[in-house]
Amino acid sequence: MVRKILLLLIVCATLFIGCKKDAGSGPSDKKGNEAFTAYEEHFLDALWKLNPDWATGEGYHKYDSLLVIPNEKSRDAMLNFIKLQNDSLSRFEVNDLSELNKIDYRLMQNHLDYTNWQIMILKAYEWNPTHYNVVGTFAQILNKPYAPLAKRLRNFYEKMADLPAYYKEAEKQIKNPVPELTDQAIEQQTGGINVMEKDFLDSLKKTNIPKDEQKKMTERAKISAESIRAYIAWLKNIKNDHARSFRLGKEFYDDKFKYETQSAYSAQQLFNMAGERKKQVHREMTKLSRQLWPKYFGKKTMPADSLEMISRVLDTLSGKHTTPGAFQSAIENQFPKLTAFLKARDLVTVDLTKPLLVRKLPAYFANAAFASMSLPGAYDKGGNSYFYISNLSALPPDKAESYLREYNQYILQILCIHEAIPGHYVQQVYANKAQSKIKAIFGNTAMIEGWAVYSEQMMLENGYDDSPEMKLMWYKWHLRSVCNSILDYAVHCLSMTKEQAMTFLTKEAFQQQAEAEGKWKRVSVTSVQLDSYYDGYKEIIDLREAYKTKMGDKYKLKDFNEKFLSYGSVPVKFIRTAMLGNK
Repeated sequence: MVRKILLLLIVCATLFIGCKKDAGSGPSDKKGNEAFTAYEEHFLDALWKLNPDWATGEGYHKYDSLLVIPNEKSRDAMLNFIKLQNDSLSRFEVNDLSELNKIDYRLMQNHLDYTNWQIMILKAYEWNPTHYNVVGTFAQILNKPYAPLAKRLRNFYEKMADLPAYYKEAEKQIKNPVPELTDQAIEQQTGGINVMEKDFLDSLKKTNIPKDEQKKMTERAKISAESIRAYIAWLKNIKNDHARSFRLGKEFYDDKFKYETQSAYSAQQLFNMAGERKKQVHREMTKLSRQLWPKYFGKKTMPADSLEMISRVLDTLSGKHTTPGAFQSAIENQFPKLTAFLKARDLVTVDLTKPLLVRKLPAYFANAAFASMSLPGAYDKGGNSYFYISNLSALPPDKAESYLREYNQYILQILCIHEAIPGHYVQQVYANKAQSKIKAIFGNTAMIEGWAVYSEQMMLENGYDDSPEMKLMWYKWHLRSVCNSILDYAVHCLSMTKEQAMTFLTKEAFQQQAEAEGKWKRVSVTSVQLDSYYDGYKEIIDLREAYKTKMGDKYKLKDFNEKFLSYGSVPVKFIRTAMLGNK
């Protein structure tokens, strides 16, 4: 799973959530494209003034010291921005723009429409307390060395001035919060107190900031920590007799799916396709399990139920895993192996000069995912990529063992393919080569996650551990993407219960209990995001087959991979048009 994790927290807090540009051939076309490129910069600067936290997450630090109070006034300012920018966009004739500028135009238009829908229709600021979490922004100011420490600490200090007012306003805005999201907000805020109370003060000691100034900064940090504690206490004690359900409902879900995935399919179509794919995967897993049964069970009778047989083989293979203390190093050891394989098979060029670090997940993220990738922002292309993992050593032994069996020696390799090489990390390196910041800032989750899922299959197709054990485990892992779409739609649109979901995940997706419980938590605090894996994968696989047909004898897998990646993190349907024309 990829997340610009800080960005997602920032988007919640503020109600949001290639190739070299062709200047064209004719004089008027050139003028239109040049004017549009100049307008993009104006658009972004205006956006950052209203979204300083998001700007910080993208590596744009002009407004680091500002904190926007989340109230009707700030929402009106955003609606006014939407109106003005829609008017500006309408002055460009989209068909006269280059193909790459057309993509930017549509990304900007989608963002404006989506933001308007969030403010006017969804109104999650009334029922989702996790919207009001700015600790991640403070942590980034503190920890990323984009400027001298003293300067960053002064920005931090100035930003803290409005923190008590920020949380008081949050209390006024929240009307009927979702209990599951309230619990997540409490967890996030509790994990973030140390950023104000300890990390900031520890950093002060490393500077030459005058003592009297440090004293004022320390006092403000204490006030900020207390304001967070007061918000936590308020959330814990809120009377919520008419709590909103975490289930989004079909009408909201369909709209959110349209804006967020920008898919070639509808949510219902994807749900139906995922159901058919699950059946296909089960058939392949049955064949592999029958092949492996004698090797691991000798002459024992195979269960008549194919799902039970698959489960028993998987359970046996899952016993091969690392330990909680060695989990991080086991991940780090995969990177050179994966890189060497890509080079030997000539599948895609990998630039390892960009920092890739494995880290324990910070407490203030309160992330429901076991592992995820946090990537550098659009203005911070040389920044670190962080492969975040949960701290297994901090879990009870039985739960840690459950996770280790889920992320066994086979799945661990696939996880590293997905998150890092050639998955999210490599995709982001290519995306950062695209000159357009718009494509990076409004990056399409379905394309990003779809590439990571596609890359797993691509590696195995080209001989990466072609043992039946690895193939079986990959199918199990692939089922996760497929069943994510089934689960998300079934829970939010068809009222699937927790009991039904747990049975589905453990029996039909063969997930360990701890993983299934984590997925239930995730589906109860997010919506649509889980669709992105299978949606993007399906569109990429379909595009590859169409491109292969178009190129005929000239087709090369590496050429497809690198051409696809060159467009940046944009919806696959836009890349399809650019690579195939209107086919």
